[in-house]
Amino acid sequence: MQTIRLRINDKIFNHFLWLLQRFGKDEIEIINENNEYRSVQEYLKEELQLLEEGKQKYLTPEELDKHLEQTINKHED
Repeated sequence: MQTIRLRINDKIFNHFLWLLQRFGKDEIEIINENNEYRSVQEYLKEELQLLEEGKQKYLTPEELDKHLEQTINKHED
């Protein structure tokens, strides 16, 4: 499946949405780019950049479990 971004004039926006809604969910999915969506996208871009630059630290499942356990214990007291 392909993804495109469109800038649509307010005058025809409702007509365009009407047209898109005529397709099935397996054919077209409308993704609303609200503030939360943009925030998540920006976060993921930053994480990918750190990963590509080799600046990201990886944890084994055991290390993650230990870290989570320490964090939980710290906040329980």
